[in-house]
Amino acid sequence: MTSTIKVDNIQDQDGNNIINENSNTITIGASGDTVTLASGASQSGFGRTGTVDWQTGSIKTSTFTAVSGEGYFCNTTSGSFTVNLPAGSAGAIVSLQDYNNTFDSNALTVSPNGSEKINGGAGSIGLSTEGEGLTLVYIDSTVGWRSIQDNDFANQGSNYVAATGGTITTSGDWKIHTFTGPGTFTVTAGGAPTGSNTVDYLVIAGAGGGAGNPGAGGGGGAGGYRESNPAPGSDWTGSPLKAPGNARPVSVQAYPITVGSGGAVGQPQGSSGGTSTFSDITSAGGGGGGKADNTSGNAGGSGGGGAPGGSVGNGNTPPVSPPQGQNGGTGGAVNGGNGGGGGAGGIGTNGNASPYNGGGNGGGGAGGPGVTTSITASPVTRGGGGGGGGRDTYSAPGPGGTAGPGGGGAGGTQNSNNATAGTSNTGGGGGGGGENHPGKNGGSGIVVLRYKFQN
Repeated sequence: MTSTIKVDNIQDQDGNNIINENSNTITIGASGDTVTLASGASQSGFGRTGTVDWQTGSIKTSTFTAVSGEGYFCNTTSGSFTVNLPAGSAGAIVSLQDYNNTFDSNALTVSPNGSEKINGGAGSIGLSTEGEGLTLVYIDSTVGWRSIQDNDFANQGSNYVAATGGTITTSGDWKIHTFTGPGTFTVTAGGAPTGSNTVDYLVIAGAGGGAGNPGAGGGGGAGGYRESNPAPGSDWTGSPLKAPGNARPVSVQAYPITVGSGGAVGQPQGSSGGTSTFSDITSAGGGGGGKADNTSGNAGGSGGGGAPGGSVGNGNTPPVSPPQGQNGGTGGAVNGGNGGGGGAGGIGTNGNASPYNGGGNGGGGAGGPGVTTSITASPVTRGGGGGGGGRDTYSAPGPGGTAGPGGGGAGGTQNSNNATAGTSNTGGGGGGGGENHPGKNGGSGIVVLRYKFQN
């Protein structure tokens, strides 16, 4: 005989509902109550919601066996160890998380029970990415444990800028990112005013190429040179072109970096260099040199050297403050040497007059000087102009103009193919060709970014 008890509500002695049925909805416990299964009791039919109970009071530092329904923070600071998964049953779930971003130094091994699989394959897997977290759910014997979430939470809340991209070096409490070609500066933490939230920069464009052949040519102008003033407390010294208070604020995002290539040789003018950019800072390519006769140098970051009868290439084009470069030099009097390309720190020298007109030596003008900065942790001079090519004389060949200090190329001697190219990643101008010889290419630019990452 079966007995049946039918009730809608069960109340405690104080008249409070502890079990209540209303329209097929059964409520167990009143607001504020705790419902607890007795020791040794089990539940069924409720299922899991796909989450785990994180064991924050038991940080794992050595090999252990996981329990379904639990998540573990694993600290591999002292060395690698292994997590043994429990015997699989449909719906079993385990989560693992790098405790303090050390999996890249000491990997965590995850090993299945017996011959069970992970993601359909036999054997263990390793977690070796900084900040990695993994959740596994057991499905069946075909797939075994399946990873349903794999993430990387290595980024730390910080008062300091953090970023990736380029070649990264360290100088004391400062990070330096150097880009010698196009890339991306990815900010992963924007920092705060109490630590750092700006980035110092050096942005140099590609330099102009030298001209020549036929005829001698002017030297290429240096690539535009733009630099911020060192942030307060910095351990580096900026160039004379540093812009006071001009460090760039950054936020969590990707900043494309452009590094300009050097201009090619040419006639009647050398090609201008390519622009370089970071954030809202753009440096203009250096102007190509002009070729004899009556050909002007191109305008640009620094201007290209002119030929006799032509005008100089103007620097600081387009204009910014402080100026990103200087003018090229003019060519000598008729049949004289060609002007040197402008440098970041000074104008190119004018070419010498020919012995046919004024008694000069027909030599090319020197390239303008570059400037020196220690943003990369040691002093380096960049942004020199290319020397102008030498030309007609009565006796000795007209000499080429000397290279501008800071990566500029030397001008060629009359009737000699000895001009030199601008140095790569300095924005140094290409040397102008000597009479009847080609000039040389300008040097490529560079972008350097610097910020404080710790105290």
